[in-house]
Amino acid sequence: MIPLNILDLTRTITPDMPVYPGTKLPQMIETCRLETEGFRETELRMYSHTGTHMDSPAHLFPAGKTLDRFSPNSFYGTAMAVDVSAVKGVIEPEDLLPYQQALQEVNFLILYTGWEHLWGRKEYYHGFPVLSPAAAQWLIQFKLKAVGVDAISVDTVEATSPLTIHKIFLGKDILLIENLCNIQPLTGQNFTLCCLPLKTCRADGAPARAVALVQA
Repeated sequence: MIPLNILDLTRTITPDMPVYPGTKLPQMIETCRLETEGFRETELRMYSHTGTHMDSPAHLFPAGKTLDRFSPNSFYGTAMAVDVSAVKGVIEPEDLLPYQQALQEVNFLILYTGWEHLWGRKEYYHGFPVLSPAAAQWLIQFKLKAVGVDAISVDTVEATSPLTIHKIFLGKDILLIENLCNIQPLTGQNFTLCCLPLKTCRADGAPARAVALVQA
């Protein structure tokens, strides 16, 4: 067996974590206590796009496919992380052209914007590099299962409508992963990604546990 290092790419869900503007903070309510019921149990209340999460086509399209209808194979495969942290504003196709050959051989593209280091600060919500519509259209030629980012969204927070980049990918059943972390050590190399969303019915999105499997 090939020895592997497993790197956690997932934000811990806490009651005071950063959430998308307009979204309610998660609530973790202790409903059963060791001292009274003899066991612990917690009621969880959160939006489906809380923390490290995955977006499904149903997030934006009336007849879009929900996460629970995707095969588990959609959440596992070869991945590459591309460093776009030097890009100011918009990632254009020419910024991705050097990776054209590599993109033909992977299932997941993860964009390292550098915004993972701003988690917990107000700067986290603004200014991160985003794909231009042309770059997103260029990427859909590849057989990608998902595109992920270490930022709060693949669109700018200001672009709440029409969410163009979301629509380009989700319209092709290419899933989106947002609020990833620990991406920097993975840039410039291939790895295996496992990103399993919570399986709820009619899931427009769901928190996910994402890990990278890297040869030791």
